[in-house]
Amino acid sequence: MAKELVALMSHGPTDERASVGFTIVNGGLTAGLSASVFLTADAVDIARRGAADLVHAHPMEPLKDLLADFLSRGGTLWACPPCVKARGYGTEDLIDGVEIVGASAMHARIKAGAAALSF
Repeated sequence: MAKELVALMSHGPTDERASVGFTIVNGGLTAGLSASVFLTADAVDIARRGAADLVHAHPMEPLKDLLADFLSRGGTLWACPPCVKARGYGTEDLIDGVEIVGASAMHARIKAGAAALSF
């Protein structure tokens, strides 16, 4: 049985799937799973400083709070290097706690038995 959850997100902060994804991975943390999120494409913007601050897809919690909860409870947040570069972002543009790493980090967790979701 999987003890880890990996979520691949490709939708940006204003798409409700970003809030749904973080609600679900936070639920995984509550259930005792370790959780990682790999941001690709438009989802990289979730990790841009200030981008999630005003996003609130009702009835879920505000995205800023979902993201802060995820990180404060030990969630791992990865951002796709080519996607970050394509947007002209550097580490200074991203929130604290984001790691710019390739998909191999996600693949390693999946190969070790993590359950995988995508949003």
